[in-house]
Amino acid sequence: MDTWRLLLTPPARGAWNMAVDEAILEAAGRGDVPTTLRLYAWQPPCLSLGQSQPFTDVDVPRLRQRGWEVVRRPTGGRAILHTDELTYSVIAPVGEPRLAGGVLESYHRLAQGLLAALRSLGLPVGMQAQAGAAENGGANPVCFEVPSIYEITVQGKKLIGSAQARRKQGVLQHGSLPLGGDLTRITHALAFPDEAARAEAARRLLVRATTVESVLRRVVDWETAAQAFIQGFTSALELTLKREELSPLETARAGELVSRKYAHPSWTKKSAATRKKPPLQTGP
Repeated sequence: MDTWRLLLTPPARGAWNMAVDEAILEAAGRGDVPTTLRLYAWQPPCLSLGQSQPFTDVDVPRLRQRGWEVVRRPTGGRAILHTDELTYSVIAPVGEPRLAGGVLESYHRLAQGLLAALRSLGLPVGMQAQAGAAENGGANPVCFEVPSIYEITVQGKKLIGSAQARRKQGVLQHGSLPLGGDLTRITHALAFPDEAARAEAARRLLVRATTVESVLRRVVDWETAAQAFIQGFTSALELTLKREELSPLETARAGELVSRKYAHPSWTKKSAATRKKPPLQTGP
């Protein structure tokens, strides 16, 4: 049975969370650390944009009014408001068999761990067989409006949003499980042409997505959800998870990435039109 490293990191700002994921990917690529399952949270709430998503999707005054932050992910996809959730990341060097092959193959394998975790909480989850279609032709910048293939749904609604990046060092997949709260809060962080369009986006979101609390009619705290993820990945992927901490080198590198990249306007506010490099390969 293979052994992965398990990291349970405390709630942190968005720039730090994204920097840590990338620092782990670099360390894994060098062979300094094994494949890692990281479970974490965000404080304060933070809007994350996909790697290629235009910054013009953000309603900056509304975001600031609420005390929320914004960060750009190293993975693709659309916007997510990270609050009242558990976030996971799986970071592996090249050669990790459970992330071998293409994006869809590795999505499907990791989804088995996610399904096992959520079913242990009593959620009647399934896996999306094909990509969904947005009512508005895909113009909505909200990630949770439409499930992609092999993403996790319950009662026909998206429950976990995940994205993946493949680099020469290895693979990073991270995703968000909303535990509770009002999913439509994200519409107050994004720009819409008028208030009618904002209200329509909120309506669509409630039709297409849900939270753990909405399904179970009870609160599941972060610690309970984290234990379910540990058990689900261990059993479904036939792993041993060994609890460790970030190495000093990973911590130092994450600090560099915060100042030079994830908290820097040149990264956060860039748009697809000004990108000089092609986007990272992302989830379906």
